[in-house]
Amino acid sequence: MDYHSDRYLDYSLLIYKKDVLISILPANRVDDQLYSHQGLTYGGFILDKKSKFNDVVEVFKTTLKYLSDNNIKTLNYKPIPSIYHILPSEESKYISHLLNSEIVKKEVLSVVRKNNLSLSKDRSNGLKKAVKNNLVVKEVDDFDDFWKTLLIPNLNLKHGVSPVHTLSEITLLKKNFNNNIRQFNVYNKEKLIAATTIFESKTTAHVQYISSDSSKNTTGSLDFLFSHLIGDVFKSKEFFDFGNSNENNGQSINKGLIYWKEGFGAKSITQDFYKVETNNYVNLDNLFI
Repeated sequence: MDYHSDRYLDYSLLIYKKDVLISILPANRVDDQLYSHQGLTYGGFILDKKSKFNDVVEVFKTTLKYLSDNNIKTLNYKPIPSIYHILPSEESKYISHLLNSEIVKKEVLSVVRKNNLSLSKDRSNGLKKAVKNNLVVKEVDDFDDFWKTLLIPNLNLKHGVSPVHTLSEITLLKKNFNNNIRQFNVYNKEKLIAATTIFESKTTAHVQYISSDSSKNTTGSLDFLFSHLIGDVFKSKEFFDFGNSNENNGQSINKGLIYWKEGFGAKSITQDFYKVETNNYVNLDNLFI
């Protein structure tokens, strides 16, 4: 996370049981508040696979007491969605309830389960157009064309923003995590017309960026690209995560975007964002009977 250390005051925590590291919380501090790291798409406590329920309770209790003792009043916490878990692990949701945590935001993620690629009529028609246009998908190691030709111009034109990662940052991440960050480009002859950047974990392929030129409806470029990724490249993954379709801090849904994702067989799961007062750690004192 050091590549964006200039934007966030890192306050990541290591939690030990005796002398054994059992949990990590990637985090950053803003005044008297701590956040599950705002520079990460997903966050929360990363737990040792041997951790028991009692261990997770102690992780929360110890962390909150430490924060309270250090004048940090609030923990803003975003549990890692279940589709990224190596083992079932939703202790944090129950513990957050006991801590009187406030759910401050919910986001809807569109997810395709393994072997559940199911094209709607619109997506199927788009795929046929792509085949007719002889489009080609290539995996590449270079991000320059995508960032400069499609991603930056489109984000600036449509939303007046830049990609979360600069070109140099995504290139550095690729260098450090070569097998986990993958770039797929779609070409019409030699012209780049669509592309996506995928962040790959053990269980899930996550779509970090998507962009295309104005020909996507006539060429079927995006339908072709994601049919290929879900049905071929990542067919062994448990989940293919298109990410959220939310706007207005989770209060609105981009109807056209979620419709497009559901056209591949995606179903919705939710990610909750919690806010907990750190001095509520005392709520866990008498949990066990």
